[in-house]
Amino acid sequence: MNPVDSFNAIKGNLRDMRNEIPDVYNAFQEVGKATYKSGALDVKSKELIATAIAIAEKCGPCIGYHVQALKRQNTSREELMEMLEVVVQMGGGPALMTAAEAMSAWDELHKDD
Repeated sequence: MNPVDSFNAIKGNLRDMRNEIPDVYNAFQEVGKATYKSGALDVKSKELIATAIAIAEKCGPCIGYHVQALKRQNTSREELMEMLEVVVQMGGGPALMTAAEAMSAWDELHKDD
């Protein structure tokens, strides 16, 4: 399953968690709101970093979520590929495999562009 599908598949579980543990879930959401605003780094740069971490951690749903966020930030394929270069350099073979999954998610989101 590609990362976008993986994220979409888990959305129902996330809604359930929000209902079951609303204080923790909402606190986590507030951290995200505080994080993803422009400061010394713009939102796109922060999303590129988050995607790189998701790849390094091998979190398919996280990759799917953040690749979708990159699309919303009008990230170019060239920007994505340069970030993937850094991930592969830092993470070696396992990162190369997960980077390929992120590229697949990107391609899936842009197939109609």
